[in-house]
Amino acid sequence: MNSTTPLTAPTTDDLFQPSQTSGLDQAIERGRVTLLEHQHKDGHWCFELESDCTITAEYILMMHFMDEIDDVLQEKMARYLRATQATQTHGGWSQYYGGAIDLSCTIKAYFALKAAGEDPDAEHMRIAREAVLSHGGAAKANVFTRILLALFQQVPWRATPYVPVEIMLFPRWAPFHIEKISYWARTTLVPLTILCSLKAKAANPRNINIRELFVTPPEEERHYFVRGGLLNRSFLALDKVGRFIDRFMPKSIRKRAVSKAESWFRERLNGEDGIGAIFPPMVNSYEAMALLGYPKDHPARQTCLRSIQNLVVHRDDGSAYCQPCVSPVWDTVWSALTLMHTSDDATTQSAIAKSVDWLRSKQEMELKGDWAARAPDAPPGGWAFQYNNAYYPDIDDTAVAAALLHIQDRRNGESGRHRFNTDRAADWMIALQSKNGGFAAFDADNTHYYLNAIPFADHGALLDPPTEDVSGRVAACLGVLARPQDRESLRRCVDYLRSTQLEDGSWWGRWGSNYIYGTWSVLGGLALAGEDPQQPYIRKSIEWLCSRQHADGGWGETNDSYIEPALRGTNHNVSTPQSTAWALLAQMAMGEVHSDSVKRGIAFLLADQQATGLWYHPSHNAPGFPRVYYLKYHGYTAYFPLWALSRYRQLKKSSA
Repeated sequence: MNSTTPLTAPTTDDLFQPSQTSGLDQAIERGRVTLLEHQHKDGHWCFELESDCTITAEYILMMHFMDEIDDVLQEKMARYLRATQATQTHGGWSQYYGGAIDLSCTIKAYFALKAAGEDPDAEHMRIAREAVLSHGGAAKANVFTRILLALFQQVPWRATPYVPVEIMLFPRWAPFHIEKISYWARTTLVPLTILCSLKAKAANPRNINIRELFVTPPEEERHYFVRGGLLNRSFLALDKVGRFIDRFMPKSIRKRAVSKAESWFRERLNGEDGIGAIFPPMVNSYEAMALLGYPKDHPARQTCLRSIQNLVVHRDDGSAYCQPCVSPVWDTVWSALTLMHTSDDATTQSAIAKSVDWLRSKQEMELKGDWAARAPDAPPGGWAFQYNNAYYPDIDDTAVAAALLHIQDRRNGESGRHRFNTDRAADWMIALQSKNGGFAAFDADNTHYYLNAIPFADHGALLDPPTEDVSGRVAACLGVLARPQDRESLRRCVDYLRSTQLEDGSWWGRWGSNYIYGTWSVLGGLALAGEDPQQPYIRKSIEWLCSRQHADGGWGETNDSYIEPALRGTNHNVSTPQSTAWALLAQMAMGEVHSDSVKRGIAFLLADQQATGLWYHPSHNAPGFPRVYYLKYHGYTAYFPLWALSRYRQLKKSSA
C-alpha cells in the first residue's frame, strides 16, 4: 500500500456498528498522529502554499532581469514547469488544476523555460507556442504580463498602462490614493511605479526574446485596452493625457516622487519575511533597489533577496517551485483547533499548548500599520497570515487565533490567562468593521469600486471590501468571546451575513473555493453567534448543501464557479476532501449530526483517507484573486477532513 492508497470505507448502513466505530477511531488516530508529525519544534505548523506557475516563472525571469542566474535552481524550476504543463490537456498552463488555458500564465511559463535554456523547437515548447498563438498571441496578455514584457523590451512601454510614480504625491482626498487600494495592491504598486516611470530594462544577459509568441511584430504593439464602459473609457482618456504630460514632467517632481516611493517601500521591507510578506512586491522592490543604484552587497538589497529565496520549495523529485507567501499562522490555528477534538492525551494537549504559546508571540501589539488610516485610535492587536507582517495583520487570522486562545483558556479552566490578548484582538477587529457591518481581510471600507475601472486594474482585484467568509469568522470569534461590549458589533455583522445570502441559500467564498467554503464560513459563524438553526434562512442553506452532495457522499467545487455562478457548489461529480469537510462542518454546526447527508459525507472521508493518515487532491482550493489567481493550501487536506471526522465522533458521543 503506497501513500496515496485510500483505505477501505464503511457504507452508511454499517457506519455505526461497533467495528465501524473502531474504524472511525482508527482514522482519527491516523490523522492525529500524522498532523502532530508536521508540527515544528516551536509549536507551529506551516504547510506548502502552491499557486499556479506564474510565481515560479517570474522567479526565473527575475534572475535574468538582475543577471543573477542560479543555473541549478533554474533547472529545478524548469522541471517543475514542464511537469505542470504535462498535466494539462490544452498544451499551456492553467490558473488552477483542471482549468482552461490561461494565456498570461502560459506566456510567462514559456518565456521562463526559454530563458532556462529550453529549445523552442522541443515538442512541449512548440505545443505551448501554438496554444498562445491560437488565443491571439502575447498581445492579448494581461497588464502585469505586459509590464514584465516591457521590462524585458519585448513590447514598447506604450503597450502598458501609464503607472506614474507621481501618484505618491497625490493628496488623500484625490480620487486615487494608495490608501484607497488594498494592501496587496499598494505594496505591489509602489515599487512598480519606480520601475515603470524610470522605464527599467532587464539585464537579460542571454538575450532571450519571445517574438514567436506574437501574431504581429511586438514593436508594432500600441494601446491594448479593450474594455468599453463609460468609466473605463474615461480612465483610458486620462491615461493618454498622463502619457502626454509625462514627457514634460519636471525632473524635480519626479525625483521627489521616486524618493517618496523608495522611502515608503524601504520602511515596509519587513526583514527576511519581505515587504507585504508576498512575492510580487518583494520582487518589485528588489528590482527597484537595483535600478536606484543599491549595490549588490547593500544590506537592504541582500535582505530583500533572502526574503524571496525563503519562498522556494525544493521537492524530492529534483524540482523546485516558488510559493507566493507562507501560511504559518493560518495553518497553526486550524491545526490546533482540529487537534482539540481528536484526543485528550498528554501529547496532543502539549502540542496544542505549544501552538498557543507560539501564536501569542506572533500577535502584533506595537506597530500601527496601514490599517490605522481608517482606525487611527485603535491599538494594534492582530495576527498576520505569515510569520511576520506587522504592517498588515489579517482580520481572518486574528478572528480564529483569538477564538483559539479563548477556547484553550476555557478548556484549562484559566479564563483570564489570555484575556489581554483576546481583548486587544477583538477591539482591533471591531475598529475595522466596515459601515455595512461586514469585515474585510485587512482594511475597513476599502470599497472605492470605481478604481477597478482604471487601465492598470484589468484584474479587478485592486480593493479589499468586506466579504462573507471573513465576516463569518469574526462573528464566530465574537460569539465565542461573548463580551457584552461586542453585542452591537456582532448584531451588525449577523445582519450583514443575512443580507449577503444568495437566493439559493448559499454564500459566496472570497478566500476559499467557493460557495461551499463561503457557506461553511458563514454557518459556522452564525452558530457560534447564537443564531437559531431552525430559522428558514439557515434551513435553506442546509438544503442547498444537501442538494450539492455527490453520489459518493462527498462534495466538490470547481474554481469555474467564480466565472459561472450557475456552477456553484459543483465539480462535475468529483468530490474533494476539503469541500466535503467544509460541507460536513457547516451542517454539524447547525445540529445536523444525525442526518443521512452527514453520514454519507463521513463515509466518503473514511474511504478517501490515505495510508499516511492524510487526504489528498490536486485541486487548487482557494483563490488569491477570484477569476485571476488561485492557490493550493496543502494543509487543507491535512486538518479539515480530520476536524470533520473528530467533530462528528464528539457530537455523536454527546448525543448518545
